[in-house]
Amino acid sequence: MLSLQHREQRQAWVLLAPMLIVMAMLTAWPLLRTIWLSFTDAELIGSGAQTGYVGLDNYLYALTDPDFRAAIGRTLYFTVISVALEGVIGVLVALLLNQKFTGRNVLRVLVILPWALPTIVNAMMWRLNFNPDYGSINALLTQAGIIDGYRSWLGSPDSALNAVMLADVWKNYPLVTLLVLAAMQSIPEDLYEAARLDGAPAWRRFRAITFPAIVGALSVALVLRTIDAFKVFDIIYVMTRGGPVDSTKTLSFYVYQESFSYLRAGSGAAYAILMTLMCSVLIALYMAMLYRQRRRSLADET
Repeated sequence: MLSLQHREQRQAWVLLAPMLIVMAMLTAWPLLRTIWLSFTDAELIGSGAQTGYVGLDNYLYALTDPDFRAAIGRTLYFTVISVALEGVIGVLVALLLNQKFTGRNVLRVLVILPWALPTIVNAMMWRLNFNPDYGSINALLTQAGIIDGYRSWLGSPDSALNAVMLADVWKNYPLVTLLVLAAMQSIPEDLYEAARLDGAPAWRRFRAITFPAIVGALSVALVLRTIDAFKVFDIIYVMTRGGPVDSTKTLSFYVYQESFSYLRAGSGAAYAILMTLMCSVLIALYMAMLYRQRRRSLADET
């Protein structure tokens, strides 16, 4: 007879089977189809795709394509800078919202609003803010004396990607704030009272009490944001369409153009697979970090 543990495992697989079948239909087949296309020279012409097998040519070309490498560089720059800013701003705002003051609940709602907005709405709003003729960014910077005239922030290759990053940071830092704030509110107030009685300054209290308590939530938030930022597409599509002069053309936009603008489905599929592999590395790091944190928490409990 089967043991109780084996019966529970079999019952769990039976319950999971419908979901696994649906996931296989929705993800496995499209993935396998994309992998097959990546080994062909398929082009989307007319009502179908003309296909010829080319082996690894698409992958070899991608690895030697300077435009593809440049897109990787822009994607990494966008990911590192935006996630770092979101982490710093998110922690600072969480520290503010963790304090007791009048209107704290109202401010918490206002902080969530950027994250609650659809990305398309956020992108259109910031595109208007950066408008070279009547945008609020130019007006504020000019009146403050920081710049001497209106500029086309999204029309300059030197500033376009940074402008898109600002919009992305404003949209996504609330996620970091919410996760970190939830971790902060689980810290017993007695620890802070004891530290104050010992004469510990604010920075020392943060380093010794707050940071160890929020490092888990902060790590999860930053890893999730890293994966999401690496795949950035919609905000760039709305704000710059990858321009000017390809200065905001990230990996996702590169795959989109290759597949649907130039109608090269084969090479577009190869680029998509390479991007998926890069994302898989980030996911593996994320899972390893969660596993390490779980082992550490179990060790602390014992």
